[in-house]
Amino acid sequence: MPRSKRSRGPLGLVRTLNYLAFMPLASRMPMYGRLILALLRDDRIPTSQKAVLGLAVGYLALPLDLIPEAIPIVGAIDDVAVAVLAIDVFLERVPRALLDEKLAELEIDRAELDKDLAQVRRLVPSPIRKAAMRLPEALASAGSLIERTGLERRLRNWIREEPAA
Repeated sequence: MPRSKRSRGPLGLVRTLNYLAFMPLASRMPMYGRLILALLRDDRIPTSQKAVLGLAVGYLALPLDLIPEAIPIVGAIDDVAVAVLAIDVFLERVPRALLDEKLAELEIDRAELDKDLAQVRRLVPSPIRKAAMRLPEALASAGSLIERTGLERRLRNWIREEPAA
């Protein structure tokens, strides 16, 4: 059986080595996934903040990468980096009291979460993280512009419209 292009040669090795940095977090991913879902369901989190995660999911679903995998190291981890950065931006903007409430509800150790987030933040270059932190405000501004133009209402009506028989 032929191997896929993604796992051939040095690129497969580079990808594997880069993913190893995230291995300590892998066992805690289900726990953090429950935390993210609990926060997404909470009405106290603004939609623009939740949209950051939606954009990351959209990027991950795209068949094309912004950073080609042929670029050593960086190209092999862009999908992981986008996901981790989106989660970091999302959690960074959750009010501390709300985050503490959800952590207690799910019996997640705050110190462990802080340690894991610090580890992830060391892997993301500071200028990229700073730019990503501005994303929720940009989405909120775009959302209010869409709302003021009436585009949101027209889009909702179009989605609800019954198809012609």
